Amino acid sequence: MSYKMAFRWLGLSVLFLTIFLMTLSSAWAAEKKEILIGSPLPLTGGLGMAALEQRWAYEQAVADINKAGGIFVKEYGKKLPVKLILADAESDPGKAVAAMEKLIRLDNVDLVLSGFNSPHIVPTCIVADKYKKYYHCTTCLLPLWLEHKFQWSTLFFFDLGQASDVPFQILNTVPEGERPKRLALLMEDSLDGRGFGGGFRASAKKFGYTFALDEPWAIGAKDYSSQILKLKANNIDGMLIFGSNTDCITLVRQMKENGVSVKYNHGWKGTWAHEFWKALGNDAQYIVMDGFWSEDFPYPKAKELGERYYKKYDKHSVSIGTYYALCQTFWKAIEVAGTLDSAKVKQAVLTTQFKGTVQGDVKYRPDGIALHLSTAHQWWDGKQELVYPFIKGGWKVRMAPPWDKR
Repeated sequence: MSYKMAFRWLGLSVLFLTIFLMTLSSAWAAEKKEILIGSPLPLTGGLGMAALEQRWAYEQAVADINKAGGIFVKEYGKKLPVKLILADAESDPGKAVAAMEKLIRLDNVDLVLSGFNSPHIVPTCIVADKYKKYYHCTTCLLPLWLEHKFQWSTLFFFDLGQASDVPFQILNTVPEGERPKRLALLMEDSLDGRGFGGGFRASAKKFGYTFALDEPWAIGAKDYSSQILKLKANNIDGMLIFGSNTDCITLVRQMKENGVSVKYNHGWKGTWAHEFWKALGNDAQYIVMDGFWSEDFPYPKAKELGERYYKKYDKHSVSIGTYYALCQTFWKAIEVAGTLDSAKVKQAVLTTQFKGTVQGDVKYRPDGIALHLSTAHQWWDGKQELVYPFIKGGWKVRMAPPWDKR
């Protein structure tokens, strides 16, 4: 065979191979039927109450985008529905890692949506970096996330400094004669608890407050008599607490049993889920809680989302908007990227201005952070009334009388 004929056959072979690969690629594209989104949520254990609201928001966001036909992905030339795959982290950081590994290695998810709270988020971000799988996160304290310089995740949450200022800004609105004078700081002995503890100490100094009692709070204890005796001995009339739902419920119950009350009790993590009110009933009245969102925010679909949740469960939520907005930005970033490639979806997150979410407009910084406000609410007749941010004509925080006067 001549060289000329050989080159001709070689050229034809390359052409046929190219056509074959293009056909095969088109076939693969045609076979892609859905976008698999995983999430390592703590569906059981001490964080399960909070995660129920997160799960609901995710499921609503998936149902809404699928009702619209799914997400258009240019790589496949069509809209694809989203399938949410949950793995139970069981409120244990080690099991959160196992859940993340399962989602990536066994369930073969395309991308991953946030778990809950820093002790879970940090190790699961490490797993995301290990497998180079994009992880769209929330509910992790910024300093804890930033120190690791994660390459395959982003974070949508509030700034610790802003959040730590909130209780003191609220206290400054209380007439001086009614304002608590001896504050206690009881922070769960965890990554988040230690992070918030440092933030509250710095903010207290900035606003001219001091803590008459400051100590760590044991996780999962059944008996808080030691802390309660110290509250009484130090004449504590205001307190900041950080703990799980079950621990906060136990503490409040035992405070009442021992006749120890405070004017101002502001809780983080464990006091905002409606199950807290359900467990304590009127004993939760006056307790102030943190939050991520309010249905009273003037953003598109915020009120409608809150009403939808209330219609389903006959209760309100101060968290679902953050989780729903997280999905809104995720869906849009996938569409902008035009692919399910992790690196390209992350880049789309970093470069897209997300307009009109239920948390307002969202823009990520080059370091992977997008901010929203840390809010504060007060339990009143089963509803979380918005205390902060301050709104003209809005709810004014109320100091709690002793147990026997309620």
